[in-house]
Amino acid sequence: MTAFLDFEKQVAALDRQIAELKEMGDDPTLNIDNDIARLEDKSAKLLREIYAKLTPWQKTQVARHPDRPHFKHYVEGLFDDWMPLAGDRNFADDQAILGGFARFRGRRVMVIGHEKGDDIPSRMKHNFGMAKPEGYRKAIRLMQLADRFGLPVVTLVDTSGAFPGIQAEERGQAEAIARSTEQCLALGVPMVAAVVGEGGSGGAIALAAANRVLMFEHAVYSVISPEGCASILWRTSDKAAEAAAAMKMSAQDLIALKIIDRIVPEPVGGAHRAPDVAIQALGDAIAEELDGLSGLPRDALLAAREEKFLAMGRA
Repeated sequence: MTAFLDFEKQVAALDRQIAELKEMGDDPTLNIDNDIARLEDKSAKLLREIYAKLTPWQKTQVARHPDRPHFKHYVEGLFDDWMPLAGDRNFADDQAILGGFARFRGRRVMVIGHEKGDDIPSRMKHNFGMAKPEGYRKAIRLMQLADRFGLPVVTLVDTSGAFPGIQAEERGQAEAIARSTEQCLALGVPMVAAVVGEGGSGGAIALAAANRVLMFEHAVYSVISPEGCASILWRTSDKAAEAAAAMKMSAQDLIALKIIDRIVPEPVGGAHRAPDVAIQALGDAIAEELDGLSGLPRDALLAAREEKFLAMGRA
């Protein structure tokens, strides 16, 4: 059953009524189909109205919903012949970032992304998608492999940020993130990045400095979390909603600022309500972008990527 967010309380109440009526519907002496249909229509209409006017903070809550599809679901739904590759050949294998060779709609690609996990054991295993330096160094290694073999790179971004622990700093977290970002920019093959949930800080940009940056309708992408921003500016995380609005972190704000290139629509109520539909919509968008980039020479890909990022912030 879908976990309801705070702003969906009215929808939750209607869905509870529908569930109760359906349980009563097993009684052959009752005829409540019309009541159920009426309440289902009301619930669907209310959900559409709510999601048509989400605030940036509400979008942040949707982007963090535990039932949203994660990296492994996209791999299962979009890619064939998945061959995961492990380790940074230096320290360890970081399970917060996964990657490997795969076939995407007949095209060989390298796919890399953050994995948050979807239950307590898997979240612990994948460190909630917060990568350590070895995760970014693994990503660098895989991008270099893709460049060597002429394979397009597809990245799926979903992280609240890089792991902030002292051991990560001791192993060169900032340098690893910078090198990963640099490797994205240096690729001589097409690169398409998609922000599928949270795109937090350098932990996100390290996998998202691509030729084309896509973003789900209710995903968020920012230099810091709203809570972190509020704690710095107002000394309290209670101002997170105000921070989210000021930071322009929604897909709609970012496409207007030309930070991203394309918004991928989500099913009504968010990707977590119809994950298969959302996954296929993202696959269609990635396929179109790769088609548009295929055939471009190395120099053209490098020049276009350089110009794209240098143009950000220009008047």
